[in-house]
Amino acid sequence: MTVTQNICVLLDHADATVRQGSIEALVMAQQMAHEIGATVEALLLCSNPDPLIEQLRTVATHSTTLLTNEAFNNYDPDIYCLALQSYLAKHSPGILLMAHTYQNIDFAPKLATRLQVGLATDCIGFRWDDDDLIFVRPMFRNKLHADIALHSPPPIMATIQGGAADVDDLQPGAGKIIVTPCSLDPAIKRRQELETIGIERGKVDLGKADIVVGVGRGIKKAENLPIIQELADALGAEIGASRPVVDNDWLERERQIGSSGQNITPRLYLACGVSGAIQHTVGIKGANCIVAINTDANAPIFNVAHYGIVGDLFEIIPELTRLIKEQT
Repeated sequence: MTVTQNICVLLDHADATVRQGSIEALVMAQQMAHEIGATVEALLLCSNPDPLIEQLRTVATHSTTLLTNEAFNNYDPDIYCLALQSYLAKHSPGILLMAHTYQNIDFAPKLATRLQVGLATDCIGFRWDDDDLIFVRPMFRNKLHADIALHSPPPIMATIQGGAADVDDLQPGAGKIIVTPCSLDPAIKRRQELETIGIERGKVDLGKADIVVGVGRGIKKAENLPIIQELADALGAEIGASRPVVDNDWLERERQIGSSGQNITPRLYLACGVSGAIQHTVGIKGANCIVAINTDANAPIFNVAHYGIVGDLFEIIPELTRLIKEQT
């Protein structure tokens, strides 16, 4: 499909803060728009716009619209779809992007069906083929990347995988802020929220960590993990794990990185004894810097690492920890 109109990005938020995944989707929208001379619009559904306005004043968009209604205080796919359907009919963007989150992937197919438009999910990139937009998405557990072209009326829709863009690439600016009350028919609400259950205390969100020390099967046994913990403490880092470590119950599953765990975007990822299977590396591709330690010079992790150390982690990590402590 040839896209000649503006690009709209639906931004998610929680605790009065725009989520990182949405910022990454906005970065990708800015990159798309730059290549074809299009404009970028941001859109939020919220009950209280004030704290969100301050975060968005300095972001380079043509405009940022905050649709407000008390009904947006709690997620409801019917209400979200109705509000978005109305907004999109008035503004007619060529593309609608959003983060690939559980919430968005819940209502995005419903919205696409209502609009009778195409939807590409879990996208990690894009390119322009003349004026046609091609999305790139992983398939078969990240073993292949597929090119997806959507031939449908606008807006073509896509969800963007976490880590697909770097939040540091967000372009600053001074876009117009628009706060618009959104009228909704109370009769459309078919669901009643009975209870909200928060994430259990102590759950690790590796996506928010600036530094992550990853540990793989090269640690050999759980009893050797204290040297990893000491390094992480010295760096002020969180500990992540490859799947074999979690499968052996050496670390909690909430620390697993990769296609069946978390996608992370730290400034530094230090991989200790991680072989670098594709299922793991897909979860670290958003890291600014990857440093790998492995005894096998041919380990796949070195194909994605910015810096590599070939050697015994049981010799290297204690020395590295000692040097870091001397500098702090």
